[in-house]
Amino acid sequence: MDKETSRFYELKAEIIQATAHPIRLAVIEFLSKGEQCVCDIVEHVGAQRSNVSRHLSVMTKAGVLESRKEGLKVIYSLQTPCILGFLACVEEVLKERIGKEAALLKSLA
Repeated sequence: MDKETSRFYELKAEIIQATAHPIRLAVIEFLSKGEQCVCDIVEHVGAQRSNVSRHLSVMTKAGVLESRKEGLKVIYSLQTPCILGFLACVEEVLKERIGKEAALLKSLA
């Protein structure tokens, strides 16, 4: 693999890693309904504001989210809504896996 291809895969991995946390996934799904202020995101995920802010920063740096100031509030939105398609695919993988495990358990009963 050449250096450019390797770097491309590294960049892809950074984006996937930036979403690979339960709080981050909850934020992405919450923002699928539209832009939200940090205060509403914090309330939705039920975590400390400083913790949520750190997660938001990681996702913003990776290009998944974008933010803007509205007075004293910081409003976040999905910069790349196509990430929702990826998460839908992940859900399909989970359904398939759960279906296979359920079939295995049923066959053992």
